[in-house]
Amino acid sequence: MKTSSTSNSQKIPIYFYQRDKVEMVERIEKPPEEWKKILSPESYRVSREKGTELAFTGKYHDCHEDGIYRCVCCGTDLFDSKTKFDSGTGWPSFWAPIAEDNVQTKTDRSLIMVRKEVLCARCDAHLGHVFDDGPEPTGKRYCMNSASLSFVKR
Repeated sequence: MKTSSTSNSQKIPIYFYQRDKVEMVERIEKPPEEWKKILSPESYRVSREKGTELAFTGKYHDCHEDGIYRCVCCGTDLFDSKTKFDSGTGWPSFWAPIAEDNVQTKTDRSLIMVRKEVLCARCDAHLGHVFDDGPEPTGKRYCMNSASLSFVKR
């Protein structure tokens, strides 16, 4: 009889850009001490503690290169540069994720307004928020923190 130490792990569908397919993968869960070892202090503060970088300070807010934006924590493909647009807000903004499976949203009531928080579906990293004031074809503005992203040129 085969037993697995990951029997409590949850498998979720994640789209992989390079393979152009969805695969079932295990969610990634680590204690804070492990995240602190692999992330910069700023990336940890933003992605694991739900922080926000200051507007116009992130390394990707004015990036116009062709490529894929990935989760800084787990490497999941999140956004394609083809959906990036200049929102004028000072944060990298996209009108759609690379795949709906790769992100999740939840209601955020941490400020006086109600917002939709955007998280990496695989590791629950805080990425930013999504708003309904973006361009067509979706009308969405995924307003992300550079500190939660890594960029791979195409």
